Amino acid sequence: MKQRKWLKEIRETKNMTQSNFAKLLNVPVTTYASWEQGVRTPSVDKAKEVAEILNIKWTIFFDHQVLEMSSK
Repeated sequence: MKQRKWLKEIRETKNMTQSNFAKLLNVPVTTYASWEQGVRTPSVDKAKEVAEILNIKWTIFFDHQVLEMSSK
């Protein structure tokens, strides 16, 4: 589990709370919080929604998984 501090920081630059952002994405706040905490990874569709709102590449959610797999 790797915390996604970058996700929180970018969200905060948009002056959005976790609750506001979760509502925008139509997901429970606990689900969104788990994405930021690195406990869960969003689906590809949700990752794309987040990326569009925050103006980031959606693949960033999955980049660390590839690195972890290649180090095993």
